[in-house]
Amino acid sequence: MTNSTKSHAMQQQSPAWSGELQALMEAYHQAGGDPASFQAPEVATLAVSGDQVLVSHSIPGVHLQSQPIENGVRVSVVVDEGTQVKHPVHLCFGVLPSEGIQKIEADYQIGDHAQVQFLAHCSFPNAIRVEHRMNARIHIGKNASMTYTEEHYHGQNGGIEVYPVSEVKIEEGGQLTSHFNITRGRVGKLVMDYHIEAGASSLTELATKAFGSQDDHIRVQESIRLNGENAHSLTKTRIAVKDKAVSEVTTFTEGNAPRARGHMDCTEIVRDEAIAHNNPIVKVTHAQAQVTHEAAIGTVNRRELETLMARGLDEDEAVDLIIRAMIRG
Repeated sequence: MTNSTKSHAMQQQSPAWSGELQALMEAYHQAGGDPASFQAPEVATLAVSGDQVLVSHSIPGVHLQSQPIENGVRVSVVVDEGTQVKHPVHLCFGVLPSEGIQKIEADYQIGDHAQVQFLAHCSFPNAIRVEHRMNARIHIGKNASMTYTEEHYHGQNGGIEVYPVSEVKIEEGGQLTSHFNITRGRVGKLVMDYHIEAGASSLTELATKAFGSQDDHIRVQESIRLNGENAHSLTKTRIAVKDKAVSEVTTFTEGNAPRARGHMDCTEIVRDEAIAHNNPIVKVTHAQAQVTHEAAIGTVNRRELETLMARGLDEDEAVDLIIRAMIRG
């Protein structure tokens, strides 16, 4: 049975799936996803558990293909030229056992003038010794638009290492909006590494939100090269660490063309014995380009903390509320 046929058969079942797919959908829900989306025939979907593709459903204009590799899956996503995808494409990646390795090699080809949104949920609810590697190659065509929202849940044990790497090329007039969020449960070890080459009149927006605790380690590395005239970019990073967690943020923006504009905005909150690093790097090679940055590292606002405590919250509850409000912003 092909992946597409298998998917259609699953969509005709009741929501009470059985076996590993049921377990993966429960993990998907923990990560913030809606399992019902995987039963909608008008929605393109892909669900991968470990090295097994459990659901793969393409729709007109959106083509999903997959093949097994050692400890994982190679995925191809093609959005046809001019396609306006009405419903977000739903992706689910997860490892359900407490130990395991998952490698995803993903290739995204967004055709000229196409428009598509992706909702990706990555869930590792029982992780004690789990490694997840995501290597993505993304090509966004002329005047095309891609929005990629990625929600993570790593469980409560902190026994996971996650390595997302993205190599992106944006053609003239293309747009990329990326949101990466891990704000519930433990982080474990997270090492993000994004590299973006931006063409003329393109727009790049990267937003990263993470909340680390205990001995979590968060490392965010983002590099944007504004190579085309009138290319614009914004990176927005919101990270909080407490206990003995560590965060390291390195953002690099390079302005290489007339009227290229880039801005980097990073805020980190530190509590207890946690440590936060921030390294904004600016490079401008054209006299008419401009790149700016702002960074702030510190603790929660004392006045806000006292106000919440006066309303009945204890200090830990008040700090958590302030941090989560900052991350949402």
